[in-house]
Amino acid sequence: MNTLSTIQKACVARLRRIDVCALSDALDKLGRAGAVTGIPQRSGQGRIAGVAVTMKVGPGQPPPGEPRHLGCTAIELSGPDQVIVVEQRSGIEAGCWGGLLTLGAKVRGVEGVIADGPLRDVDEAIAYGFPIFSRSLTCLTARSRVVELGTQLPVALGNVSVQPGDYVVADRSGVVVIAAASIEEVLDTAETIARREGGMAKALQGEPRSAR
Repeated sequence: MNTLSTIQKACVARLRRIDVCALSDALDKLGRAGAVTGIPQRSGQGRIAGVAVTMKVGPGQPPPGEPRHLGCTAIELSGPDQVIVVEQRSGIEAGCWGGLLTLGAKVRGVEGVIADGPLRDVDEAIAYGFPIFSRSLTCLTARSRVVELGTQLPVALGNVSVQPGDYVVADRSGVVVIAAASIEEVLDTAETIARREGGMAKALQGEPRSAR
C-alpha cells in the first residue's frame, strides 16, 4: 500500500467537502483542464475523493514477470484516501473491473474506482455498496480479450490525462482530475466559489415568501 503524506490526507479531506461542479468552476477560472463527463456512478452513494492509483487495460501482452490477475497490483497499492483510476479504451467490449476486484478494494478501504471503460458485475458492486463510476457496463470477461498493460502509469479519463498521485473527485455531476502540483491553488479557488454560492443560497432561503 502506498502511504500518503499528512499533506495529501489533508487535501483529500478538503476535497470531500467540495462538489465536482465547484471544482470544475475553479479549474475554468484558473484556465486548467480536468473536468470529465459521461462516466456515471454505477454503485455506492455519494461523492468520492482521493489520490489516484492508476491502471491501464487493453489488448497486448502483460508486463513481464509472474502472471497476476488483472487489477491485483492496483488494489495492493491502494487504501484509504485513494481512488483507483482505470483506462480501458481499446474499443474491445471487455470488463476492466469486476466483482472480486470490487470486494478486494472494499476490504482494503479504497475510496472507490473510476473507469473509462466497461464495468462488469455491477450488481455485486451495488450489493457491496462500493462506489464505482464507469463509462459503460458489460457482462463480457477480460479473459482472452484484454490484459493489464501496467499500473501506476499515465492513463486517460476522457480527454484528461491522469498521473499517479493526482487528485480525483467524482459525484453524479461528473469527474474532476487535479494535478498534484496544482492542488492547493484549485482547492483555495473552489472553496471560495463554494462559500460564495452557499451564501447566495442562504440569502435566497431567507427571502420572504411574498418576494418573487
